[in-house]
Amino acid sequence: MKMAPLPWILLLLVIVSGPGPRPTAGAQESCSLRCGDQNGPCSCHPTCSGLGTCCSDFRDFCLEISPSSGSMMGGKDFVAHFKWFGSTDGVICRFKESIQTLGYVDALKQVHCVSPLLYESGRIPFTISMDNGRTFTHSGTWLAVHPYKVSETEKSQLVNETHWQYYGTSGTAGNLSLTWNASMLLTPAVTIELWGYEETGRPYSANWTAKWSYLYPVATNISNSGFFTFTPKPAPLEYQKWKVGALRIISSKNYAGQNDVQALWTNDHALAWHLGDDFRADSVAWARTQCLAWENLEDQLPDFLKELPDCPCTLAQARADTGRFFTDYGCDIEHGSVCTYHPGAVHCVRSVQASPKYGSGQQCCYTKAGTQLLTADSTGGSTPDRGHDWGAPPYRTPPRVPGMSHWMYDVISFYYCCLWAPECHRYMRRRPSSDCRSYQPPHLASAFGDPHFVTFDGTNFTFNGRGEYVLLEGALTDLRVQVRAQPERTDHGTETRGTRLTAVAVQEGNSDVVEVRLVGTPVILEVLLNQEVLSFTEQSWMDLKGMFLSVASENKVSIMLSSGAGVEVSLQGSFLSVAVLLPEKFLTHTHGLLGTLNNNPTDDFTLRNGQVLPWNASAQQLFQFGADWAVHNTSSLFTYDSWMLVYNFMNQPKHDPNFKPLFPDEATLDPTQAEEATKLCANNPFCIFDVAVTGSLSVGNATRVSYQQHQDRLKNLQPVVSCGWLAPPSNGYKEGSRYLMGSTIRFGCNSGYSLAGAETSTCQANGAWSAASPECHIGRNYTVLLSIIFGGLAVALLIAVIYVLLRRKKGHMNMWSSQP
Repeated sequence: MKMAPLPWILLLLVIVSGPGPRPTAGAQESCSLRCGDQNGPCSCHPTCSGLGTCCSDFRDFCLEISPSSGSMMGGKDFVAHFKWFGSTDGVICRFKESIQTLGYVDALKQVHCVSPLLYESGRIPFTISMDNGRTFTHSGTWLAVHPYKVSETEKSQLVNETHWQYYGTSGTAGNLSLTWNASMLLTPAVTIELWGYEETGRPYSANWTAKWSYLYPVATNISNSGFFTFTPKPAPLEYQKWKVGALRIISSKNYAGQNDVQALWTNDHALAWHLGDDFRADSVAWARTQCLAWENLEDQLPDFLKELPDCPCTLAQARADTGRFFTDYGCDIEHGSVCTYHPGAVHCVRSVQASPKYGSGQQCCYTKAGTQLLTADSTGGSTPDRGHDWGAPPYRTPPRVPGMSHWMYDVISFYYCCLWAPECHRYMRRRPSSDCRSYQPPHLASAFGDPHFVTFDGTNFTFNGRGEYVLLEGALTDLRVQVRAQPERTDHGTETRGTRLTAVAVQEGNSDVVEVRLVGTPVILEVLLNQEVLSFTEQSWMDLKGMFLSVASENKVSIMLSSGAGVEVSLQGSFLSVAVLLPEKFLTHTHGLLGTLNNNPTDDFTLRNGQVLPWNASAQQLFQFGADWAVHNTSSLFTYDSWMLVYNFMNQPKHDPNFKPLFPDEATLDPTQAEEATKLCANNPFCIFDVAVTGSLSVGNATRVSYQQHQDRLKNLQPVVSCGWLAPPSNGYKEGSRYLMGSTIRFGCNSGYSLAGAETSTCQANGAWSAASPECHIGRNYTVLLSIIFGGLAVALLIAVIYVLLRRKKGHMNMWSSQP
């Protein structure tokens, strides 16, 4: 039987195209070059998996990879989950359209890439070519991570890192050792290399560049045992200009310094151990020279301090202001307060966002008493950074390279001036701590329970509509926070007349869109980025476009936006709880369910058309207020990746007019629960209402906890009056380092000086000290002088008395001797 012409043509096309997925580029039934596209007869958009609308080759071209993240230093092997049965030559992985590495196909026909050495952190798009670079049809995203945020198991460890970084200074010699997980490099022999980092060119100019360079091997072709020890020798002269670097361990099959091969790196560190004989002969003199050179350079560079945010005044404020400040991993109260570079501190935070012009960062450290530790009082005080430790977009160029720019301008200079030479006063003078006199705490608003709202101006109300609503719009930065509310069910499965928040979506300007929602039974938090579900099994922190994302625990997600606004979403029971923090600059620039931020609670119930409902509006009026802030279809930030969401929210009115809630003035407790609910809730009406609506004490308790957390944070964010640092008198001293309202500082003079001025000064409510710092004048202390005068008089008087007594005794003795 003859085949019809068309089948013969199709068969020929299959034979010519060869094995493996090779659809026609751009064909509407294929995802080749179409990842992210929803158009056509099938979808290549991340939502297609839930909707069942994916093209058949969706996962062949829009790649899932594992692992999905690794250090920005590179060398991590990852698998792109698609099978390849064609030629195994010519696999090229291209990152950011410019950085290419060689990939390979393993025995299981899986395609591998090796991450390159990068100068930035965050989500890095990549594509894969299977035809030696002619076409790049497969695409995915790699997460490059700050080296200090990578799991310790993925790095080589410097044994006794302090020994490494002081090696060659007085009394520090001997062997150095490092360890690594040998199973991370499947090779019998390894080479250990030293790489150096430098930033060259004129600072803040177009030719200012960052570069990692291979220097020399420390050991070659040694056993991959996971341990190596050696006695360092001074490096050849041409390599001693590198003062900061890291060790890299690679397979001995690779040539020395080969780029983009599987590798393990140590942390970057001060290269004291490789410096020359001049350093070892007199490390103090060597370091002093370096410190003076750094000081001279600093004095020529722009003043970056003026554009940094002020530090919070107290530890409580610093930990509550999570939109603008985040824990410094080098001094964390949650992990034992190991504050190596800040003795005397128990916790430090860093400004989340780098400064706009210079890419600099603020650091704030606090004592056990909860007050700031300042460099003017202690070398353990907080120091600002010319290079923000976490880097800053657009990254890659100094001083915005994550970690490394900070090392070059803030850390190695600390070694020169403070750790290797006694010149710390020079460093501290150019890295003074910020005080908090200009610090303004953020404004806080919350939504929780069935949903209850506390506005930025402190107005409390309940709105339990069903739909999707504008929680907040901030016109200043085009900030949008939207929430979805769905009916709650009782313990018996019946739908109640109350609702709960089940999703929150956030975007600012043209930033990424992050959505946090409830899924599963029992419910858990799920995070989506630009409508794609994220996994946090490897990393808990992500640098995103226009924001940072932190998942410190499975029950809390923190979103830190470039404006300084912060959104925290947490799981309380089976409800979402949302807290929003806004800096002072948002004043008068907000509207939505969280009200108008203007310190005036009477206009919080402002409708879209500008009409203001009275502050004592009825529950029914407030329901209409909430309904008025339903999301418009064209502006929704939510992901509709299931048919349930499509049918119930995407294709329905954003506010369900048929849902009839239970209003607060209609809610009554079940008599069998009344006593327990009253005991649990005390005077919290939100808790009582939620027990009445759901019949669940656990729901009421979750609401009670959420409201208490809001109250506690509000208390921690209360403004604090600071009078600023007060200097000790010259040739004298002071007692006390707390500069907040009510604090008293005492003064004294050194021996040989007398105090002229007040002995104490107290910080007053107006932010001024009650007295200026006194002076210490040359001359004996008046108290001492008077003591000497009166002491001398007392001695003279005592001598006179003794003399008189002795004279009398002598007279009596003469009289007795004349008798028979």
